[in-house]
This record gives sequence, C-alpha cells and structure tokens, in this order.
Amino acid sequence: MVKYAGGAFIPTIELDRKSPGSLSAQLVSGLRRLILSGHLAVGQRLPSSRTLAHDQGVSRITVVTAYEQLTSEGLIASRVGAGTYVSVALDIDRPLPAPKSFSGLSGAAAPRLARLSVDASEQYFPRLSHPEAPCAFVTGMSANDQFPMALWARLSAQYWRQPRNLVLGYPPAEGLYSLRRAITMHLQANRGISCSPEDVFIFNGAQHAFNRIGQTLLNPGDKVWIENPGAIGARNSLISSGADLVPVPVDDEGIDVAEGLRLSPDFRLAFVTPARQHPLGVTMSPGRRFELLGAADRCGAWVIEDDYDGEFHYSGHPAATLKSVDTSDRVIYVGTFSKVMFAALRLGYVVAPPALAQIFRRVAGATMQGSPASMQAIMASFIEQGHFTTHIRRMRRIYAERQKTLSDAAGRHLKGLLEVAPTTTGFQTVGRLAPDFNDLEVVARAAKHGIVLSPISRFAIAPVERGLILGFSAVPPAAIETAVEKLGRLLRTMVVEKQQALA
Repeated sequence: MVKYAGGAFIPTIELDRKSPGSLSAQLVSGLRRLILSGHLAVGQRLPSSRTLAHDQGVSRITVVTAYEQLTSEGLIASRVGAGTYVSVALDIDRPLPAPKSFSGLSGAAAPRLARLSVDASEQYFPRLSHPEAPCAFVTGMSANDQFPMALWARLSAQYWRQPRNLVLGYPPAEGLYSLRRAITMHLQANRGISCSPEDVFIFNGAQHAFNRIGQTLLNPGDKVWIENPGAIGARNSLISSGADLVPVPVDDEGIDVAEGLRLSPDFRLAFVTPARQHPLGVTMSPGRRFELLGAADRCGAWVIEDDYDGEFHYSGHPAATLKSVDTSDRVIYVGTFSKVMFAALRLGYVVAPPALAQIFRRVAGATMQGSPASMQAIMASFIEQGHFTTHIRRMRRIYAERQKTLSDAAGRHLKGLLEVAPTTTGFQTVGRLAPDFNDLEVVARAAKHGIVLSPISRFAIAPVERGLILGFSAVPPAAIETAVEKLGRLLRTMVVEKQQALA
C-alpha cells in the first residue's frame, strides 16, 4: 500500500449514488474488504476523515459515520492525537484470502463434502432452463396467460383475513388436512385412485417428493430402473439418494420390463410415467402395466408413478393410473400442481402405500417438510369450491387448440424436414428429423432465432433415437404458427447449405 502524508493512500472505492444503500454503508463495505484482504496492513494509519472525504468525493460526515461503524466492529482504532489505524487485534489469527484455483474455488479452503454429495454432483444431468417469458417451443410450462389470477387473488385475500393464529403458525408436517382431503376426493373422482387423507403427503413440488422417497427407501448402490429417455428432475433426485440408475428402454408400450429384468433383476425401485411417458409421450399398455407390477411384487421392489400431466387429454378418456390397478400396494403415486396450475406454486404430493404411510409420517414430523400453509390452504379452497375442475376443463380446450395449431402448421411448413407426431395428451410432442440433420445443431441454430427446442438425447442416459421435443402449451396459437414457419425456413436453409457444401 502506497503511503503519503495524510495516511495510507486508498484507491477510489466505487460508490453507487443510485443505490438504496447509504454512501456510508457502501464506504464501510469497501474499507472492510481492503482491511480483511490485507491491502490495508495491521497498524497502518488511515487518512483523516477530511482527507478521505475529499479523495472519495463524499461529505466528511459520511466518512466519520463509516469510521465509527468500523471501530465498533473492531477493525480500526483511534489514537488520541495520532489518527486512525487498522486494529492490531487483527494481527492475531486473521485468516487471509487463499489463492484461487482455476475453477474459482479456494484450493486451501475447498469445502469438504459428503462422499454421497461428491458422487452425485458428478452424475447430475443439467436441468432444462426456461426463458423468463414463455416462448415456442419450451417444454413443461403451463399457459400463464390463461391462469385466473383474479380468482386466485380473491381466495388468497380470504385466507389472510382469518385470525392470525390460524394463518401464522406451522402447518402440519404431512400437509394441511383440508388439502389432503381435497386431493383425495379429486383423485377418487378423476384418476380412479382409492385413498384416504392419511395416505397423502404434501411436498414442495414433485422433485422434493422424489428426493424424499429415495432417501427413505434407498441405500447407496441400490438398483433403480429409470426410463430411457426419461425425466431429468426425477433422475437427479434419485442420484442424490445414491441410486445406481439402470436405463431401461421405452417402446410403443412403455418401459420394456423384460429388458429391465435382464439388465437388473434385483432392482429396488422403478420410476415410470405411465399415463404419458416423458418425453416420448407413449401411454403404457395394460399388459406392460401388469408385467411391471408383477416384477415389482416378485422382487419386493417399489414403483414411483409420476403422473405429472395426466389431467390433460384431448380426446376420449384419460389413461388409467398405474396406482388404480395396483393390487399389491407397490406403487407410490406422485402428483404435482405445478403443471396444472403454475410453476411457482411449488406444490406436489405423494399417495403412499399403507406399508409406507407410517414411516413417511414419522420422517415428515422429524424434518418439518411442510410447504407454506398459505399456498396449501388456497389450493384446498380452489379445489373444494369447484374451481380446479373448471380450470382443468378450460385448459384442456386451450391446449387442444394449441396442439392442433402445431400439428396443422407442421404439415404446411415442416413437411419432409421434421415429422411432428400427433398427440392427444400432455404439453408437448416429438418431432423426428430427416436423416441429414444433426439434432444438436438444429437446437443451437434455432436458439439464435428465439426458438427453444430440446433434443431427445438430452433426456437419455444410454443412446436413443435422434429427434426434438416441441412444447405447445406455453404460448398462444399465433405464436406457435409464427415459430413453426420460422423453424421451417431455418431447416430449409440448412438443407441448402449442406447441398452447397457437397457440391
């Protein structure tokens, strides 16, 4: 540090005069960093308040206030008639910044992690990121433009007008009874699941539920069947529990149970999306369902059924849940409101088999897993007053229109380039590229044109067919039409470029 007659020369500290934080607080922060980093040495004299005020372009009272704060923290000390100095107390066991490694982490102070965390973090699959505003063809997003905000706000206001003791305390760890009862009634009427509120547990979204299931049932190294391709969030949650994932292929009937038994006959858990396989969109056939349940029963294994968008079917009757035909109580049913309602709600639930309900309740009570009581109570009112059923029916019509728009537009603009599979369920569909296209290249170039696509390979552990996932739920028909036309122009341009390269 350069010295001069007025004390140590302190470089200009960047002060944001538009910041809500006071200038003295910002000055304190800057001086604190200089002291703790060692740039201002122990015992070094600081400039007078008048000199520092001049150098930093602030008032003297700002500097005096900052010096008083640093004095109270023990970082500086004043000597009568001699000025202000960096406190000598800092010379005792003061930790200095360690050198940075290329990764940005401090090599000398690298955090010591649990072995399970280290192993899991190395296996995690990157989650798909969502844009700030919905756009074509983002996946897994509901139609935010159609959500009944005024109704939700009214129910919210009604909740907060209740007596304080009812709304400000801890909710039950397993979830509010009113919401668990409402879920039970809905599942019995619409998904064919016979259960009681005591079987239902509320979580902060489906992924939280997967994580808790894995922690409860798995030991590190236990074999877990996972659909390939399959859901990334569930996969990462199970990896966190130490699972040894076994990628099981999916065909037109769903997960290939025979191949799963060949790969890992001693599996402990299987994760499936039977109503609408994610991301391929196939529905598990009745025969394959009974085959899976039989295998689980014989092996003493459990099956997680993720019914993430089973509410949305656009013709005929919805596919039955696996839970509704499970006579051996091997299925752990997981549902979520994040897709039906809105993502920020972060409410999921589990319907546990009787053999697991008691341990789930005990673990919930010990860890206080409860979601915010306000969201639970408002959601319960939304269901009990009939708004949930009305909302689902309305959204089915909207999503059906958006799916038809995608299918019709693809027929006009993507013929011979991208074969978009028809679908009567869910939020998304599969597009199979012509052989000459590289799916990753298409995804990258589409992103430069504001089009969000996801390659099927993004969801896979073992190699799978190449293709794209196109979501149609998040944006209105006009935006879908425009995006399909733009994608068609891009693909035709790529064809011409390849032809020119070969010429």
